Amino acid sequence: MSHSSRREALKKLAVGSLGFAGAGTLSSFAVEDEKLRNNINHSVCYWTHNFLSLDELCVLVKKIGFNAIDLLTPKEWPTVQKHGITCSMCYTTGKISLTEGWIDQKNHEWLIKDYLEAIPLVAAAGYKNLICFSGNRKGMDEETGLQNMTNGIKQIIGLAEKHGVIIQIEVFNSKVNHPDYMADNTRWTIELCKRIGSPNFKILYDIYHMQISEGDIISTIQKNHQYFGHYHTAGVPGRHEINETQELYYPAIMKAIAATGYTGFVAQEYMPTGKTKEEKIAALKKAVKICDV
Repeated sequence: MSHSSRREALKKLAVGSLGFAGAGTLSSFAVEDEKLRNNINHSVCYWTHNFLSLDELCVLVKKIGFNAIDLLTPKEWPTVQKHGITCSMCYTTGKISLTEGWIDQKNHEWLIKDYLEAIPLVAAAGYKNLICFSGNRKGMDEETGLQNMTNGIKQIIGLAEKHGVIIQIEVFNSKVNHPDYMADNTRWTIELCKRIGSPNFKILYDIYHMQISEGDIISTIQKNHQYFGHYHTAGVPGRHEINETQELYYPAIMKAIAATGYTGFVAQEYMPTGKTKEEKIAALKKAVKICDV
């Protein structure tokens, strides 16, 4: 898989469902059972850890001591449900595009249809977070993007409020991974939240992406945490492990998040660099422990 973005994983998803190998093969991987502090609700993104089958990943996260996996489609929910794992951030049932999003009115017809279908499904499954994307600018100015996305989201937000589902726009950097993406800063997305004016619309604050886009991570969280409904992690530069090889100090960031009273999920979304499954599994365990403040 390319290290550049989630886009390649979504292309594979469109072709067909990812194969699930037997969970029993995980028994050879040594993972100690250590009780977590539970000040942070941990999760992990499947697309960055699909060197394991989804069944295997479910077994692993339970061994590490948490019970959530991010960024799953409805057809993958039954797999995590049989393991007692929650989906901490959901996709819709239809087309998933990071570049064709809500800022373009031409996309509103299919987006509104997909979200009106997905919102009740998310709620019925006992989940509450449903991701969305601004899409690429393609020459569009920020004000037009704000107006278009506000108008579109307002056509689905009432249903989200009724079902207790939170629609979350993910922020990406446009410098390295997602050129031309409009929601590449907190200023624009906070203004979007204000215009939509609903507690059921929030920002998926990706720490990796915002370190590249604007930095000032802890201060941004302290000042704007009321708009942030979910967090993603990864190391900068490179989008790899959140260990001592990169520039962010995640224990301090996690303490800042916990200090806001946040009770949602923090999902690991780094690209593992290990050559073996054992190395990659050890890295996930270490990442969770780093964030377990």
